[in-house]
Amino acid sequence: MGLFDGILGNATDIKHEEVKKELSAVLMPDENIDLAFKLVRDLIVFTDYRLIVVDKQGITGKKVDYKTFPYKSISRFSVETAGHFDLDAELKIWISGAVEPAQSLQFKKDKSITQIQQALATAILK
Repeated sequence: MGLFDGILGNATDIKHEEVKKELSAVLMPDENIDLAFKLVRDLIVFTDYRLIVVDKQGITGKKVDYKTFPYKSISRFSVETAGHFDLDAELKIWISGAVEPAQSLQFKKDKSITQIQQALATAILK
């Protein structure tokens, strides 16, 4: 079901070892992965220090945009769940001092949005 969920745009859990290998050049030596989700080709990774959003671009996915959000800089976030006619759930993240969201992620009628919301709340409200 994981591959099918990924194709549909649903976030699926991904093994931490796999993510650690893929992000070896990005992670600090003592940084641990708490949660990781795959959204088609993109990743949403919660570490003990920050949120990392990995956006693979282009047809081959060789061009990659790594966005880091230290938990202390996230001022707020919102989650809009999917409805009957609007099938997309959406997560928006604001950083301190910004009027517009720094990151917006869309999910297709996804149950992982609840787990992602809880992880984000736990990380920024510590």
